[in-house]
Amino acid sequence: MILQDLTGDERVLVEAVSRFVEERVRPNVSDLERQGVYPDALVAEMKALGLFGMAVPEVFGGLGLSVPALAAMMEVLSRGWTTLAAYVNSHSTVAYAIATHGTDDQKARYLPGLASGDHRGSLCLTEPSGGSDLQAIRGAAVAQGDGYALTASKTYVTNGAKATLFLTLARLPQAEPGTRPRFGLFLVERSRSGISQTTTFHKTGFGLVDTVQIEMDAVPLTVADLLGGVEGKGFAQLMEVLEIGRIAIAASAVGLAANALSEAVRYAAERRAFGVPINQHQAIQLKLANMATRLVTARLITREAARIKASGGRCDMISAMAKMHASDEALAVAHEAVVVHGGAGYIQDYTVERLHREALLYTIGEGTNDINRLVISRRMQGDEEMDYLGLLP
Repeated sequence: MILQDLTGDERVLVEAVSRFVEERVRPNVSDLERQGVYPDALVAEMKALGLFGMAVPEVFGGLGLSVPALAAMMEVLSRGWTTLAAYVNSHSTVAYAIATHGTDDQKARYLPGLASGDHRGSLCLTEPSGGSDLQAIRGAAVAQGDGYALTASKTYVTNGAKATLFLTLARLPQAEPGTRPRFGLFLVERSRSGISQTTTFHKTGFGLVDTVQIEMDAVPLTVADLLGGVEGKGFAQLMEVLEIGRIAIAASAVGLAANALSEAVRYAAERRAFGVPINQHQAIQLKLANMATRLVTARLITREAARIKASGGRCDMISAMAKMHASDEALAVAHEAVVVHGGAGYIQDYTVERLHREALLYTIGEGTNDINRLVISRRMQGDEEMDYLGLLP
């Protein structure tokens, strides 16, 4: 199913990554998680496969995948090890932002390095004072000579320790006193003066995906570092870019759910109780049926969001639906997988214990699910969305 809507070349690429996951990743995940050491060898193989260039056009050395193909890639990676999907998620969002909204100079400067993985991209959005309300951020780029001085505290920066390029949201100087705040998305290289990494956060899951706090103290920037080179477009650019992030998170959640269901099906066939495999007991059969249905609905809505995004249609409502639904269903499937395993499901030797911890993050990242519900509700007031939903006026 995940290969539908893909070109022949895209199918070949997804199948190649699927083989990589089955042969090189899945057999080693337990040991890698237990050792707690960054998987340099697997990341090098991901670079060789071009996975850091999924959202980079071919002319700049990337794979130039369509949105449905990118979603399929994220599902396949997450089906093997969610950590690998996390390495390329925000990175791909940064690459997509530059490919879609960047100037010709910005594309030439950054996209080849992002495609090869020599540049690692990360998002700097959330601040200690707030996350979901991005218009309330305090980080600001003040006028300094012909450019700016950017000062901001950005927290929960995923892959921030490995990143060399931060796509950073900041306030811009007001055009006139008393007017609404303006925002810019800045391409901030880690090598710039004034950047420091402070806190490293220890999370419930995704222990090998670094999450840090980045401090920016009067970082010198120019208009050439402003995405698109035009002031005041940052927030609109970000909202469009986050649609890709939400689709990628949804696809990753689908991959996690597929992994959890696979583990549950396998265990239920092997574990015996009252003289028969437990998959012969109606209570387990009902759980597996519900889990399978949750998986398929999550995959279908993610495919629909990817299709609409690829077609150029308005995607904020459906991408919010996909992220919300897929992550909710992944959490439910992971929970039921633990229940199917019984006491074993609470033991770290079993994959489902880790998946259950990891699934919760998908309901939080890229906008909490309640924030996404608000996005959906607000969009339902438009005629286009009403028509899409098939509602009567």
